[in-house]
Amino acid sequence: MKRNRTLAVAALAATLALTATACGGSKNDTGGNNKGGAGFNAAVDKVVNPSTQKGGTLNMWTTTDVDSLDPGRAYYASVWNFERFYSRTLLAFDGKPGKDGLKLVPDLAAAQPEIAADGKTYTFKLKPGLKFEDGSVITSKDIKYGVERIFAQDVISGGPTYLINELDQGQDYKGPYTDTDPNKLGLKTVETPDDTTIVFKLAKPNSDFPYLLAMGSAAPVPQKLDTGSKYGEKPVSSGPYKFKSAEPGKGYELVRNENWDPASDPFRKALPDVVKLTVTTNADDMDQQLLANSADLDWAQTGLSQAAQVKVLQDDSLKANTDDPYNGFIRYITLAPSVAPFDNQHCRNAVLYAADTTALQTARGGSVAGSIYGSMLPPNILGSDNYDPFNLTQGKPNVEKAKEELKACGKPEGFKTNIAVRGNKPKEVNSAVALQTALKAVNIDVTVQQYDGKLIASEIGAPDVVKSKGYGLIVMGWGADYPTGSGYMQPLMDGRFIPSNGNSNYAEINDPEVNGWFDQAAQQTDPAKAADLYKKINHKVIDGAYYLPIVADKALNWRNPRLTNVYITDAFGEVDFQALGVNDGK
Repeated sequence: MKRNRTLAVAALAATLALTATACGGSKNDTGGNNKGGAGFNAAVDKVVNPSTQKGGTLNMWTTTDVDSLDPGRAYYASVWNFERFYSRTLLAFDGKPGKDGLKLVPDLAAAQPEIAADGKTYTFKLKPGLKFEDGSVITSKDIKYGVERIFAQDVISGGPTYLINELDQGQDYKGPYTDTDPNKLGLKTVETPDDTTIVFKLAKPNSDFPYLLAMGSAAPVPQKLDTGSKYGEKPVSSGPYKFKSAEPGKGYELVRNENWDPASDPFRKALPDVVKLTVTTNADDMDQQLLANSADLDWAQTGLSQAAQVKVLQDDSLKANTDDPYNGFIRYITLAPSVAPFDNQHCRNAVLYAADTTALQTARGGSVAGSIYGSMLPPNILGSDNYDPFNLTQGKPNVEKAKEELKACGKPEGFKTNIAVRGNKPKEVNSAVALQTALKAVNIDVTVQQYDGKLIASEIGAPDVVKSKGYGLIVMGWGADYPTGSGYMQPLMDGRFIPSNGNSNYAEINDPEVNGWFDQAAQQTDPAKAADLYKKINHKVIDGAYYLPIVADKALNWRNPRLTNVYITDAFGEVDFQALGVNDGK
């Protein structure tokens, strides 16, 4: 799950000086005189301003556009969250705060699936009364067609590909656009015996499979209204809202879908009459709008800019309208073995030892933005531990050790490399510069190369491009696609998840032992046994120096006091958008 982040950069030193103030209370610490605010971190574990009041307009802002509104192509966390307004799936994460939000509940499905004794067949029955925005009935065939679309990676690229790996099973299915089946429903492993029944047949048991069906890649798409690669321009709604307008780079407006039946929906609140998302390129302006309560929420949920953080953390009444929870993301830098000299592990080791992790943390805003971390499995996922073989959490470089590693890799005088970073992500650019500065101490000369973040799938997500442009280092962040060790690590570490476009395994790790451990974990019915395998994967990958973890991420986000039903859901590591309402005192 890729986190969309665009933040202004200023006053880093002041932010660090205020870190203790920001992080020094309990979850429900009010931070002093809150003057009407619910309290610092109040939305972390409970609902702030519960209400059933309907009406009004929810105003969200963002400094970077969505990656795609097509449920099959989106990979930003906030888009997945946003999809809950207009896209439904067989199962969905419950609309509850904290860890309770991790539970999967029936959405389009009438009940939890019937699972065969061998664990390889899942059968769902659909609820009655399900309709698309045009009034047509949602059938099992629409869900199958939606799944089939993502097999057409030449057309529908950029989103998660787990279902391809689970369901292709040697068919080499290329999606409905080239399907020779008369109904364009030729994927053999998904059956629709009638319009209200859908059956998924797996090659082997996978205890994580239900989580895959809660992703947008399993959302129904009406074949007659599918526009292929252009579907994201105005996707067809199956949820409580539909698009009135969609203007990339400017904004999006959702209005009520009159064909949505609330009786069929287990958790969606659908309180506002209108949901607006405004896109701006001015992060400072967005923060001003937030603090003035002209905007309700930062849609990207990635935190106030450094300057705004300083202002908020110095004023208890402002702080009372913020939350700073761990969001399940790790910010990291990939070391790409496809780019010399990082094909030599000792050269990779040198970078990890030479890194100044305190400077890297500072680049992201200090401890208010995250804790220095030593491995690649977040603390909120079973199997994580304090593993830190490179002593990254000590917060300072080990120059002598780095020089020893340079000698071992045959580069005692150092070397040159490039670091790729999204140019519209200031904190990521800061991270690149911080590493560039630290590596100078061991004569590793790093050139910072910025690219447009909207091109992520075809830039750092294209292995051929990474190699041709010499991106030896890649700045990125990641959150679990679903809340298990495989949900977090598999896209980053499984060699079977390396497409030619839209790749997230930037290190191109393809270790048969690691791949096998993922398979073993998928067959476990005991979460503790699966966690032991995820721990082994995490340790082996960290030992291989493929990743330089920066911080376990936190984000100080503003919530307008007029918002109702505000809570952080662990399913997305941010506010659950669909639950929000607005109260203007009417």
